[in-house]
Amino acid sequence: MRINEWLRAIAGTFVMASVALGHWVHPGFYLFTAFIGANLLQSAFTGWCPMVALLRTLGVEE
Repeated sequence: MRINEWLRAIAGTFVMASVALGHWVHPGFYLFTAFIGANLLQSAFTGWCPMVALLRTLGVEE
């Protein structure tokens, strides 16, 4: 997998996990879902995503 596929897989996993945790554990986990959405939105406008920077550091193929 390349970096874009990794990014989508990680974001999707985080969203699904935080929604499940918000539903079954504590509603505060929905704030993590909102954080992920806000981060995806800002990266659409700025072109910079912290997860992409981390994946590059880990040596994931572009």
